[in-house]
Amino acid sequence: SRISPWLYAICLILLIAVFFFGETRNNATRWIDIGISFQPSELLKIAMPLVVARYIASGSIPLNNTNIVVSLVLVLLPTALIFKQPDLGTSVLIAFSGLVIIFLSGIKKRYLFSAIILFLGCLPFIWKTIHPFQQQRVLTFLDPEKDPLGAGYHIIQSKIAIGSGGLFGKGWLNGTQGQLDFLPERTTDFIFSILAEEFGFVGGISLLIIYSLIVAFAIIAAVRNKDRFSSLLIYGVTVTFFLYFAVNMAMVMGLAPVVGVPLPLVSYGGSSLLVLMVAFGLLQSAHVHKPRGVI
Repeated sequence: SRISPWLYAICLILLIAVFFFGETRNNATRWIDIGISFQPSELLKIAMPLVVARYIASGSIPLNNTNIVVSLVLVLLPTALIFKQPDLGTSVLIAFSGLVIIFLSGIKKRYLFSAIILFLGCLPFIWKTIHPFQQQRVLTFLDPEKDPLGAGYHIIQSKIAIGSGGLFGKGWLNGTQGQLDFLPERTTDFIFSILAEEFGFVGGISLLIIYSLIVAFAIIAAVRNKDRFSSLLIYGVTVTFFLYFAVNMAMVMGLAPVVGVPLPLVSYGGSSLLVLMVAFGLLQSAHVHKPRGVI
């Protein structure tokens, strides 16, 4: 709780530094090199739930209008910086991790409905603001067969891989879509398609069950924790974890537009895995150090 404002401030500085000193890859400037190359936006997976939980826990519940505005600024400021990189997927997911904590703090329902109506009203403006390649991803999601060898190639090959796995899959390293390079990004964004092809429905549903057990444990820990900050922190980390695997799985199955979101604990990549392990460490610490007398 004490270090959360400092961590949040460091993240904002790094996000701003990306625009001046960042590395550009695939037409996106998201990485910064300080001896090691990493994405500062990854640190927001930790900083966002920490700082929002700290601010809300330090005030009265339910939140008054001033608290709600300040909480929204804390969430939307880094979200806007990540959106400009551009990284639409990560910005939306990180925003949700903070907004859910605000929602769970007990805001009035009329505020929630007003926010939903405002968001829906802003959709035309948001559509004009996002980059052409992001618009193309949404259009491809609606009709991937329109350009099967271009924009729709990834998702079509992904669904072929998942469907060809059948019940028990083709076996370890026997998947044709993955091993013959029909499916791009097979070790990162589309790794679930490879898992489903090689281990079938049984393998895919087994991974989903493991994820569900982690989420269930975290929710139980949050409900039983009587410390407001710890409880909100656990909820924030859990929502972040849930959104990442839910969005990734929906994406590769054609149920959501393609975004650059890794599959937690499975996708190749050092920074995302390290940050996720730190987040789980915070969750466990909040659970272990809950007030005495609480089971």
